[in-house]
Formats: sequence, C-alpha cells, structure tokens
Amino acid sequence: MPRGRRGGRVSALEGGPEEEAPPAAAAVPSALWVSGLQPEAAAGQTLLRGIFEIGRSSCDVVLSELALRWWPIQPERPAGFSNRPKSLKVILNPQSHKKEATQVYYEKVEPLLRIAGIKTDVTITEYEGHALALLKDCELQEFDGVVCVGGDGSASEVAHALLLRAQKNAGKETDCLLTPARAQLPLGLIPAAGSTNVLAHSLHGIPHVVTATLHIIMGHIQPVDVCTFSTTGKLLRFGFSAMFGFGGRTLALAEKNRWMSPNQRRDFAVMKALAKLKPEDCEISFLPCISSHDLQEWKAEGSPKSDSSDQWQTIQGQFLNVSIMAIPCLCSVAPRGLAPTTRLNNGSMALIVVRNTSRPEFIKHLKRYASVKNQFNFPFVETYTVGEVRVRQRNKSGCDPEEDDGRQAAASEHSFPWNIDGDLVEAESEVLVKLHPRLISLYGGSMEEMNDSKVTCNCL
Repeated sequence: MPRGRRGGRVSALEGGPEEEAPPAAAAVPSALWVSGLQPEAAAGQTLLRGIFEIGRSSCDVVLSELALRWWPIQPERPAGFSNRPKSLKVILNPQSHKKEATQVYYEKVEPLLRIAGIKTDVTITEYEGHALALLKDCELQEFDGVVCVGGDGSASEVAHALLLRAQKNAGKETDCLLTPARAQLPLGLIPAAGSTNVLAHSLHGIPHVVTATLHIIMGHIQPVDVCTFSTTGKLLRFGFSAMFGFGGRTLALAEKNRWMSPNQRRDFAVMKALAKLKPEDCEISFLPCISSHDLQEWKAEGSPKSDSSDQWQTIQGQFLNVSIMAIPCLCSVAPRGLAPTTRLNNGSMALIVVRNTSRPEFIKHLKRYASVKNQFNFPFVETYTVGEVRVRQRNKSGCDPEEDDGRQAAASEHSFPWNIDGDLVEAESEVLVKLHPRLISLYGGSMEEMNDSKVTCNCL
C-alpha cells in the first residue's frame, strides 16, 4: 500500500473540508457515508488507495472516479499491555552532567511518546529540590506515571518525592515509618545525562534512551526494593544505595569542586581521597536476611531454614568503606555491579565492608570492579546479606580542621558525609538503614540472572 509524504500532492487538501472515507467499502456501514447510497454507488470505482500524512495525522486516502476522500487512522491499543500509560508527568533536569537532557528528550523521547499517543506535561527543573517541591503538592490524579529525564541524582530525588507523597496521602508520619506506603504511580527513568546512570543500567541492563522510552510506552512495570535512611528518629530520605567512608568523602570532595567538568571533578576527588586515605572507626550492627533466591532453593531441598533472623550481629573496627545496596548498581565502571549478588526486588540488601588495609591493596580492590574478577576476594573485604543495618561512627568529630580530606564539606562538626544514590547527605554519628521490599514500581523489564562463571571477554 503506497504511503505519501507530507510534502506530496495530498498535503494541498489540508485546508479544505474533510470528507469521511472508509478504509474498505465492505467493512464500513453505509451510515458513515454522506449520502444514503451504497458505498459503490456513492464513491464509484476505486482508482487508488494509500496511507498519506495529512495535518500530521496518518490517513487512509481513497481516490475514486467521483471523489477523493480520506479517513484518519486511529491507532489501536495492543492487547496484552494493560499498563500502557496514556498520560505522563515528565520532570526534566537541564543541568544533568553535560546539560544534554533537554536536547535528548525533545529529539529522541518526545517523538516516540507522541507517536504512541501518550499525553505529556513537562516541567523543567530550575533549582536543586525543585522536583521534590513540585511533586509534594502537584495534582497527580490525571497521570498514569511520572518520568524523570536526567542522571542518578535526579532519578533518586523524584523517587524520594513520590514516596514522600505516598506517605502524605496515606496519613503517615515520615519520621516513624515502620511500614511505608507504596508509591502510587510508577516511575520511568530516561538516562539522558549523568556520569554513571546506575539506576537505569541496573533496571534495563544498558543506559539507552530509546530502550528506556520503549519500556515506558509498552507499560512494562518492575517492582523495586527501597531503603529508608534515618538518624535519631528522623527520616533522612528514601534511596536505593549508600556508601560511607571512602565513597562519602570522595563525593564530598567532588561537590566542593563543581567548577570542574564532571569527569575532571570525579577523577580529582578519587585521587585526593586515595592520597589522604584514612579509615573510619565504626560499629556496624546488622540483621541477617536470607535472599528470596536462596530461600527458594532451600525450600526445594526441604530445608527448614527461615527467611530471616531476629538476632542482630555486630562488627566493629577500622573501615575504609561501607556500602549498603538494595540494587546491583551496574554501571560502565562496574559492569558486574557494585553489589552483584543482590537484585532489584529479592527482599534483601548487600552489606559490603572494607576493613583497614594498605593503600596499594585498597586500589587493587577498586580496580577489580572494572574487571570480571571477584572484587570481594580479599581478606579485608566482608559481605553480608541483610535486612537492616545500623552504622555508628565512634569518632568524636566528623571533620578534622587540620586536614582537607572531604569531611570539611559537612555543615556540622558532628555530621559525616554519606553518598546516597549519588547525592551528598550529611548524617549524625548513627544511621539506620532498613529495607522495604517492592516499595516503588519502575518502568522496565526484568533482567535474567547473571552467571558470573560464564562472563568472558573476546574483544582482544
């Protein structure tokens, strides 16, 4: 069936009166025709029929002996995609990474959403925390989902805002959350910017704009586990992952040098944090948890083990870094993930502690993340599967006035820098991290389990 172009002959009809023309005379009732005659008598013999673009709409055009008629084509809703959104609230961060988010959205994302017939309401954020303030009071009843265009920081802020809105709608106090309410709308992540795109990479397997957009259009929903970070009875934020120690100090240094380009800022912060590498004196208590994958295997074998333990365990000493992650945290610098043993919704967190060691050994550990080797195969690295974690800093002060190692970025003398989803959060000496299974839904497909033993590289 021929297809015309907008600049073709049919385009000249855009200003004229539109007449109805059925795509097939035998398939359309005679009531759709202007006259009361049968289709054959009203239109005569069909000479040409094709699909042409008229007024930015695809139309079925029929040229007969008596008239030229056209009929707008209404796209059908595919069966089997009941979660396809019809209306989306889009939050776009124009300052993400290389400031490419606006261009990427209007050139790659918006055309696909328009073709799919999805209505959008776009808000371009103007300052840090704008998305949080917007979603706090925005009317969301008319939308089927929220889409964030930006990097990890923007996505984490929008997810935090959606969950805070859910607590508000449920009438729950955020500072005493035992069982938080689930987010009411799914969240779509468009990795249009950002230096790592951990969330999008963990969700889709690749930080690809078109892939993420198609998951949103098709309505693929994936429930994801979320953590609450609180201190002294006060909620700090909702999040997916956090680092304390080396990871927190590195981010604090990077935030102090935002005048640099993102790549230069990151490299400078890593090098300076390594040059002034010092351990943190901590006491870490955690509640062990058995992952759902291991639990299913044990049940299949008839093992009587339960899915969790009510006995808290405690470790203490000098730690260079502490990582707590509810998602795998895949990214370009860690293709296996920062926490390769966890999944998006297996009901557990990965606790990874790196005890004090020499600088060369710690650097070897960091380099392992970029390879296919096991980054945890060191005597000073310990991993645990947990449901709750309490980190208590035993130092008296969060910053040393004699040294500029990143801890001076803290606003308070008794606060310590945490890296929560790529955002710098200043916390008191004790932080409680608790996992809440499937608390939010993200647009994305489920990834197959990775088999580490079969990961190879044949590029050389």
